[in-house]
Amino acid sequence: MTGVTDREAVPFDLASMRKQYRAEGLSETELAATPLEQFARWFKQAATEGGMFEPNAMVVSTADTEGRPSSRTVLLKHFDERGFVFYTNYDSQKARELDGNPYVSLLFPWHPMARQVIVAGVARRTGREETVAYFRSRPHGSQLGAWASAQSSVVGSRAELDAAYAELAARYPEGEQVPVPPHWGGFRVVPRTVEFWQGRENRLHDRLRYVAQADGAWRVERLSP
Repeated sequence: MTGVTDREAVPFDLASMRKQYRAEGLSETELAATPLEQFARWFKQAATEGGMFEPNAMVVSTADTEGRPSSRTVLLKHFDERGFVFYTNYDSQKARELDGNPYVSLLFPWHPMARQVIVAGVARRTGREETVAYFRSRPHGSQLGAWASAQSSVVGSRAELDAAYAELAARYPEGEQVPVPPHWGGFRVVPRTVEFWQGRENRLHDRLRYVAQADGAWRVERLSP
């Protein structure tokens, strides 16, 4: 026992921390025909009006073959009617879990706008040409970082990581093309459901969810808050 009281351990009254959300809601008549169109609308607002540092930051949740979940924040790099794309080291924990269990959830936590978007779907690796095109668009330092870091593996020290980067920087100075790592690439999440969550007063939030149908159409359903 350390002798630390609950009040010292948690210096805030968490039970009383709450915000009253916006009165404006989200109705079925306002929705776009597809979830990707609706996402594009909300993403544009988040990027231009939302006051967020990185509106394309999303929580990617995966689970291993035994159902044990893990989550981390990743940057969305592309989206269209085919799905949502992010890039990673294919030897990382999330990539290994997706190889064994391709079901994935994406959460866009746009708190300043009292909005969330929750995507559930299946992750598939992007084609190599798509991966190469994106890798070439990255800053030089980020390209080197993809080689320097054996993502999710244990590293002895920060100095060891910095030394690996310095060696790569000497081998491939600015202006020289960095080869695309064979163990690095993209995942495209093909959505099966996409929920748009709008905070409302008295915790009676609007939750409208698109559900993919067998014929390629989308059904919209309202969820209780």
